[in-house]
Amino acid sequence: MVEPATIAGVQEIEVVVAHQERATVRVGDVFLKIDTDPDHADVEVAAMAMAPVPTPEVLWHNPPVLALAALRGRALGRLGEPSTAPSTAWAAAGAAVRTLHDAPLPPWPGRSLDEVATQLDDECGWLVTNGVLPADLVTRNRHVAEAALRQWTPVFTHGDLQVAHVFVDGDEVTGVLDWSEAGRGDALFDLATLTLGHEEHLVDVVAGYGTDVDLDVVRAWWSWRSLVVIRWLAEHGFDPSAPGCEVDMLRARM
Repeated sequence: MVEPATIAGVQEIEVVVAHQERATVRVGDVFLKIDTDPDHADVEVAAMAMAPVPTPEVLWHNPPVLALAALRGRALGRLGEPSTAPSTAWAAAGAAVRTLHDAPLPPWPGRSLDEVATQLDDECGWLVTNGVLPADLVTRNRHVAEAALRQWTPVFTHGDLQVAHVFVDGDEVTGVLDWSEAGRGDALFDLATLTLGHEEHLVDVVAGYGTDVDLDVVRAWWSWRSLVVIRWLAEHGFDPSAPGCEVDMLRARM
């Protein structure tokens, strides 16, 4: 185990992400995650210990700070930017997700269907009431998103499987980051989160996943996720209307 004092002499600090709820900084080959909610780190550590896919090594955990070793390779992609990773890397990511979904369920629950539906109602209402987006854009995407609001068989899901959270080296998945939202959930939500903004690679991910996937439900989760995160992104200093990001994803569904 690497103790906190080990990195004390490192001079250069890179801020990876920072907002009111949490921050991640890189110090040499160590990532330090600071979270205002200690439950997030507890879930992350437990989920990484259970997950049958590569994850970062936990160096130490001294709440509110969690220290993780850097992963080999680079992120599969970034939202709003074209991915330079080969199709084989995307297929490998799909295979890794299938391995996770086939694993035993974690002991803690995930979001219920009622919670998912309520969140969609609340966020769509906020977007229209506050004039954040045109009402027809919200209405159309809400209609698309409703296809995801059906009973699903729970699997072990990552819960926030953004493309930037999957690291690859060539066509090998070297690790998956940020497990604080892990729990029991819908398999297709993970696949949708991974491919949001990278629709051209959905076929590669599904090929690697290796089983039939309802693409209409994947697209429904694209609309759901884009609708429900806009307020949070705006309140935490991110721009959901940047090219290739959430607002563009909603327009694409029109």
